[in-house]
Amino acid sequence: MRAHPAHWVALAFGAGLSPVAPGTVGTLWAWLVWALLLAHLPPVAQALVIGLGVPLAWWASTVTARHLHTADPGAIVVDEVVAFWIVLWLVTPGSWTVQLVAFVLFRFFDAAKPGPIGWADRRFHGASGWKGGWGILLDDLVAAFCTLLVIAVWRAW
Repeated sequence: MRAHPAHWVALAFGAGLSPVAPGTVGTLWAWLVWALLLAHLPPVAQALVIGLGVPLAWWASTVTARHLHTADPGAIVVDEVVAFWIVLWLVTPGSWTVQLVAFVLFRFFDAAKPGPIGWADRRFHGASGWKGGWGILLDDLVAAFCTLLVIAVWRAW
């Protein structure tokens, strides 16, 4: 992890090194950072953090995957982090229960990869370089969209 600054970002400061369910640990890390640091910012500042976070995650994922000689290493969890931040940003203000539902839905979509999430995952599967880095992020961004879609339908109901 100490070999390059991109690794710190891609592995969410070590969350991705969890021997059990690194994606879930990365999402929990994202939620904790949101609750402690980002939830108290104005929505515009939150959007700025996310807007800067996506290209930073793309860069870090690209560099770390190249250094690990793997197209989509499981230890890279920054994709879960920025995608879940988008979810939290858009469900705010949401109660703890709404955030928990969002967490469960996001983890389901990210792990099961139904429909469009599976397509996004396969779209760049095995790609290298910047295209591969984008592929690492894309399925999580689509999982975030699906999570938000289900929550919107739930709220409208």
